[in-house]
Amino acid sequence: MRTAIVTDSTAYITPEERARLNIRMIPLSVNIAGELFAEEVDITASEFYNKVRGAKEFPKTTQPPIGEFAALFEELANDYDEVISIHLSSGISGTYQGAVQAGEMVEGIDVFAFDSEISCAVQGFYVLRAAEMAAQGCTAQEILAALADMKQSIRAYFIVDDLAHLQRGGRLSSAAALIGGLLQVKPVLHFVDKVIVPFEKIRTRKKALKRAEELLAEDANKYDKMDAVVIHGNCQKEAEEWLAQLAATYPNVNFKLSYFGPVIGTHLGEGAMGLGWTKK
Repeated sequence: MRTAIVTDSTAYITPEERARLNIRMIPLSVNIAGELFAEEVDITASEFYNKVRGAKEFPKTTQPPIGEFAALFEELANDYDEVISIHLSSGISGTYQGAVQAGEMVEGIDVFAFDSEISCAVQGFYVLRAAEMAAQGCTAQEILAALADMKQSIRAYFIVDDLAHLQRGGRLSSAAALIGGLLQVKPVLHFVDKVIVPFEKIRTRKKALKRAEELLAEDANKYDKMDAVVIHGNCQKEAEEWLAQLAATYPNVNFKLSYFGPVIGTHLGEGAMGLGWTKK
């Protein structure tokens, strides 16, 4: 059985990684002042932040059309027996459901959609693991079992400068955003049951980042080896400094740097920071 791996652009997997592991990517899009850009195709993260900084109109995000999924799955049917399509949390986007529906439309290939229940480079951990296993000849069922096991150890926490972005985009309740704004807190956020909720309310950005590190430390002491990622919203220097400090402190953790691209950046805003990890 030959197994293809598909994901969406919000995994923010580099073109080099996609080429090396033969990962196919379908982009989500961002609408800026009436102009539609496919992320990772038409616009880079830095271009996005430059475009929307100070803009009067809030950008909007758009999931891929079902037809794009169907066309890709039909193309893959020429060379593969099955496909695993891994997507950002179904609680914040209809992308996963689009893959499910497209999979039911095509013939000649078995499509297994996988809800990562998360997003960004942490979603990418699933994609990279799946692609590595597919390259070794593993079946879809073997890969899906491994991904289900990964869900037990995957964690991600993020800090935003302004909760209004999440509230306007419908990804956080108005009450939670209002409380955060009134108290001037920098809440640590995470995913629970596929949606974004506050984990803890913390007064300063520095303390919020420190709290995320404390949560990482708990698992770094529990597992022999972990993969982790520092994710930033156009604040690369700060992210690089944090990564260097973390890497020096936790030698059993393999760290990498990633970013919040246009689609996720629309909802988190510039200056957001995230920390995610999984056991190896």
